[in-house]
Amino acid sequence: MRIDCHMHLNGGPLQWGWDNNDRIIEAADRLEIDQLCCSIPIVRGMPTMDEVRACNDAVLEAMRRYRGRILGYCYVCPGWAESIGEIERCLGQGMMGIKLYNQYRLSDPAVRPTIEKAIRERAPILMHAGYLSPEHLAKQPNISNAADFAHVAREYPEAMLIEAHIGGGGDWEWAIKQLRQAPSVYLDTSGSVIDDGMIEMALREVGADRLLFGTDMSMEAGVGKVLGAEMSAEDRDKVFYRNMAAILARR
Repeated sequence: MRIDCHMHLNGGPLQWGWDNNDRIIEAADRLEIDQLCCSIPIVRGMPTMDEVRACNDAVLEAMRRYRGRILGYCYVCPGWAESIGEIERCLGQGMMGIKLYNQYRLSDPAVRPTIEKAIRERAPILMHAGYLSPEHLAKQPNISNAADFAHVAREYPEAMLIEAHIGGGGDWEWAIKQLRQAPSVYLDTSGSVIDDGMIEMALREVGADRLLFGTDMSMEAGVGKVLGAEMSAEDRDKVFYRNMAAILARR
């Protein structure tokens, strides 16, 4: 079995490059991905609340259309008072987690109510993250990095935090090292970067129990980097599905 912990859909105000969601399911079938945990975040600027709701409505529609295959993250801007109500609305309709992008850093005090809500709901938080060069950081000044995750994990060790795309967030070696002392933080394997030794270093430094298979639109590369990494069959099962299945069971 394979559970993709980090994928996106087309819908609402955003198109992610796939011409339609049927093609995503077709690709998942070919790659033997049983379930995809999906969101539609606004990736540039600060969206309106209407745009946030439209994104989540599109995910809810996909969950109904592809029942059992698409699992939904509720995307919110955590600094807004309306976000708690939106989380309640989406989780109440069957979503399994919360998606945060780059509008607020995870360590910003404005995010605390969202983290506390996630803890009460036993819902994971998947957050866009990266340790970027100054040039790229200027385009995403509020992007979180592994140090933010480690800081929040010390304050909220019971939170299920997933740092997104180790293969798409800049300096992945730095990120892995930061998470060695944050045992409650998960790391997903997604992103288009397929550097040799990346998965092996993550396994060595944070352990197979904290690594989650994800694609973040790079579906063939996402599967291939896990299949090609040097690890035991037991650890590969943990990465491909057992770890994420345990998170879903807590929800």
